[in-house]
Amino acid sequence: MDFTSNIAVGMRHEAHGKVTDENTAVTVGSGSLAVYATPAMAALMERAAAELCQRECPDGWTTVGTELHIQHRAATPVGLTVRAAAEVTAVDGRAITLKVMAYDEREEIGTGTHTRFAVASGKFLAKAEGKR
Repeated sequence: MDFTSNIAVGMRHEAHGKVTDENTAVTVGSGSLAVYATPAMAALMERAAAELCQRECPDGWTTVGTELHIQHRAATPVGLTVRAAAEVTAVDGRAITLKVMAYDEREEIGTGTHTRFAVASGKFLAKAEGKR
């Protein structure tokens, strides 16, 4: 698959969410405070990247996350809205590198990089199922 004909440097996408009791550090087990959990922020960042890449994939293809480097810089309390943005910074064959950022209603709360890799869905799942 020639993924580079579908996805290009500079493409952007955002995903949105709300900080709830269910995605706080104390609830997900990543800390002891009722603030937005780092794993929840990471998931929102990855969702923004995955959605961006998926809309450019041909039928039967998807992307999988292979690397995520992030910094969680500010706490967000329950009740605020959060958003994550993903921007393509490089495409090398089937590997896509993205800059990811997260914001609450007041400030940037996280930043980092994320890498995804385009795969044929059926072949990928068959290989994973082969581990059983």
